Amino acid sequence: MKKALTSMALVIAAIGLIQVSSVGQGSYKQPPKAIMDVLNAPAIPTTSISPSRDKIALLEPRRYPPIADLAQPMLRLAGTRVNPNTSGPHLQGYSIKMTLKNVSDGRETTVALPAGAKITGVQWSPDGKHIAFGNIVSNGVELWILDTATARARKVPNVLVNTAFGGFSWEGSNMISANLIPANRGVAPQYQNIVPNEPNIQETTGRRGAVATFQDMLKSPNDEKLFDYYATVQFALIDLTGKVKMVGQPGIFDNLSVSPDGKYIFVSRIKRPYSYLFPASRFPKTLEIWDSSGKVVHHLQDVPLLDNLASGSVQTGPRGYAWVPIEGSTLMWTEALDEGNPRNKVPFRDKVMTLAAPFNGSAKELLRTQHRFQGRSFGEKDGLMFYFDFDRDTQRRRMFMTNYRDTSNPKIVSDLNVNDRYNDIGQPVTRQMPNGVSLVRQNGDEIFLNGIGASPQGDRPFFRRMNLKTLQTQEIFRSGTEEFETFAGMIDDNGTSFFTRKDSLTDPPNVYVRSAAGVRKVTDFKDPAPQLRDIKKERVQYKRADGVDLSFTLYTPPGYRPGTRLPTLVWAYPESFTDARVAGQVAGSTNRFTQFGGISHLFLLLQGYAILDNASMPIVGPPETKNDTFVKQIVDAAKAAIDKGVEMGVVDRDRVAVGGHSYGAFMTANLLAHSDLFRAGIARSGAYNRTLTPFGFQDETRNFWEATKVYTEVSPFFYANKINEPILLIHGEADNNQGTYPIQSERLYAAISGNGGTARLVMLPHESHGYSAKESTEHTLYEMYNWMEKYVKNAKPRTMAATGQVTQ
Repeated sequence: MKKALTSMALVIAAIGLIQVSSVGQGSYKQPPKAIMDVLNAPAIPTTSISPSRDKIALLEPRRYPPIADLAQPMLRLAGTRVNPNTSGPHLQGYSIKMTLKNVSDGRETTVALPAGAKITGVQWSPDGKHIAFGNIVSNGVELWILDTATARARKVPNVLVNTAFGGFSWEGSNMISANLIPANRGVAPQYQNIVPNEPNIQETTGRRGAVATFQDMLKSPNDEKLFDYYATVQFALIDLTGKVKMVGQPGIFDNLSVSPDGKYIFVSRIKRPYSYLFPASRFPKTLEIWDSSGKVVHHLQDVPLLDNLASGSVQTGPRGYAWVPIEGSTLMWTEALDEGNPRNKVPFRDKVMTLAAPFNGSAKELLRTQHRFQGRSFGEKDGLMFYFDFDRDTQRRRMFMTNYRDTSNPKIVSDLNVNDRYNDIGQPVTRQMPNGVSLVRQNGDEIFLNGIGASPQGDRPFFRRMNLKTLQTQEIFRSGTEEFETFAGMIDDNGTSFFTRKDSLTDPPNVYVRSAAGVRKVTDFKDPAPQLRDIKKERVQYKRADGVDLSFTLYTPPGYRPGTRLPTLVWAYPESFTDARVAGQVAGSTNRFTQFGGISHLFLLLQGYAILDNASMPIVGPPETKNDTFVKQIVDAAKAAIDKGVEMGVVDRDRVAVGGHSYGAFMTANLLAHSDLFRAGIARSGAYNRTLTPFGFQDETRNFWEATKVYTEVSPFFYANKINEPILLIHGEADNNQGTYPIQSERLYAAISGNGGTARLVMLPHESHGYSAKESTEHTLYEMYNWMEKYVKNAKPRTMAATGQVTQ
């Protein structure tokens, strides 16, 4: 009897232990009905305007896939997540309906698709007569071609596209290039229940280089076999009748690019040995040129494993190969003149080279750049070429204009800090040519520019012309002060007729045509969530203690009575600046149509909270040292935001929380550790221990061994004993973002728990850095709502001793 009682006591104790360890477990939860109603409101279709400007494709996206989609098998192969069932990306986005709308008369025609179609990769042909798209099926991704005149689509028979490694694209209006699954690739290597027959070994032999915290690397010999199998593709050309021409032998390619005249193909072929520290983009490669049949006509170079790059460096030797779009078959590339290291002092950092067909001569130097070369674009005529360079130390980016055939007299078009939004001249407007390349549109001596039009009053997008001889600009259109209207595409050659997309506080985004005849509405999408129209928002500007200008967008909930103090959430994301004058520039527009979805914190407006959204958190200083004062700068910025909200009579200082995602989560944990400004925090998908990202984080240029003090001081993990306000930690169990491993949240939670703090850790199965499944989305909103209700809305007033400041 005594033995039986002892056994029963052990069972009861075990049950007790089970009950304790299962706290917080259960099924997926949903937030309140008011949130669910908006979350499940119909999505406004996405729009894609034809290059011929006569039709618009309307696509209805699948907003929230079921968790079953995310639970599909996933292989993590050298930086790419592959669904082995489809040879496509794991969780590939798709639309479920396509409609073609005539621009002239508004007539809509629904495209007939197979039952259960999952449309991905929608691409117009250059002449606008066809659309190519993929259809995700159980065993792969089919390729379909749509005739836009009839709205009838047909499948290219007997092919499946490898959309994880390459996909497909138009090569002119009558031909599609595609990376196909080889027909004879055989049976896949096993990836479940593997019995190893060897250890997983890595070795380094003294090569120095930054090792970033890349995700989804190869980890074993079996992973190498899986990479070989799923990354191997057969390059092919497919005409409009569905005839398939196989080009070259199957291989693993990170670039296959057809020349503008269609005669050659630039090939970058990945080869062994692979690395377990770096993604496939760093693997050894052979670079060569094929003719259109797949025969090698020129060997360019063999590139070794790129495992010795310092932080912020580029590879030595040729890099960035691309065809010159205004030539038939001329390659262009860049070569570093500073050994690829931005810390080396040299008069020129890069040179740009070219090599023309038949590729048997010597490469020619086209130009040199004082700072790091950052790309180029070409005009339609007269050899017009724009190119860019970037100074890492000053964060300035210059735009040059030159004649590609005589680069001896370049002209600076723009020279700005990359964060200077107010003076940004915009981007040149391009035209897709018949062969598929895009060139900057030219009309006589003019080109056209479009941009976001940032100003102290908010963003007011523009469309303007610029004279190439004088560089003077003339505004054709700028968004009004009561709406938000962006340029969406030219219709004529002189800029008098063009598309825009416009929305306002009361009207959802729609497509319009502006011309000399006036303004005409083309689409007529309705408000999917009218209950949001009573939400009010305004831009608020103020200053930090050091004089830096700051701003936030103040949102107040439906039915708000001015003068009522509300529980408040400050939502932010730190940004870095080298110039305090641009750090305070206003971003965004308060004239936008209010809509939100997914895991947006704005859903809390529907439960009576005020939100200080996108509150400025500038980190200002020289690139090498600005993070030395990271903590002080964010604490001062947070205090300034709260003070301003209190001054306005909206914020209840005693009921304020802070939240953020990714780097914003890092900020949140730091604010809770180093201040008593907040009652609680919400930190999603963050990194909290910077010793786990020792070769840099965000734009930190020093490594841990060069700046040990900074890495530890900005790591809230080291101050977990000081996080004395409740913090909600949410993280995807399959986070793929560089640096934000799930263990970051797990270890911070354990540290807070061990130090007697209050925290809740929510790990979302199968989710990545952002959360997408319907169940995960609903549950995230449920957790955020409950946390705010428990620790903020219903929080008791704190004493002066606790806050260090007078409660207002």
